[in-house]
Amino acid sequence: MKISVQEGPFDAGAELDAFSHGRQEVGAVVSFTGIVRDREGGLIAMEIEHYPGMTEKAIGEIAEQARARWNLADLVVIHRFGSLPVGQPIMMVATAALHRRAAFEAAEYLMDYLKSRAPFWKKEVTQSGAHWVEATPEDEDALSRW
Repeated sequence: MKISVQEGPFDAGAELDAFSHGRQEVGAVVSFTGIVRDREGGLIAMEIEHYPGMTEKAIGEIAEQARARWNLADLVVIHRFGSLPVGQPIMMVATAALHRRAAFEAAEYLMDYLKSRAPFWKKEVTQSGAHWVEATPEDEDALSRW
């Protein structure tokens, strides 16, 4: 299991290749990479803050829950912090399981958790100023299915 909270960029393709290389014990590997997007125009960057140590511990706990619940062979969670310009990868999740349903559901579970509950604070920096980002009702609804 790999949990990385990092300021620097990552190569999702290289991470996925390393994660899936040589696996013969699983039937499915699922990955997702989140990108900083400009939904309404004018976004310059997303600034992400976290508490070192606390964030890794919280993600590690939810990752262990996912591993146990879906009987995962392995998983990767990478999440960046700092100032991220539009178009940059912000996070990645990869799961490996015997069957695709388990791999997909575990990946979705991890993504939903990271979006709404992981201890990150996100600020959108736009041409007209900056504001903190709150979880949306849709984000909360996504969590309720788990």
